[in-house]
Amino acid sequence: MKKKIVIGVFILAIGIIIRFFSGVYQHDEFGENHFFIKHRPIWKWYFYSPQGMSDLKFENLSKEKQTEQKYFNEYIKDRSLSL
Repeated sequence: MKKKIVIGVFILAIGIIIRFFSGVYQHDEFGENHFFIKHRPIWKWYFYSPQGMSDLKFENLSKEKQTEQKYFNEYIKDRSLSL
């Protein structure tokens, strides 16, 4: 019984670590999904660019979309994953 609990806790811990250090992003030009390893831990799993390849300015986005664009820039664009 105790061994099952230890194994369960171990599997749960591995799952949480994977969730924190990996993610999926949608390519801003082609719309394909790609798996990647994050440079720092964050609970967020799916990243996309609200601006995409359009001429939309950052200031014209809503607050939620500005936050999403900041995450996309930090985790994807600044690391040259989506050129």
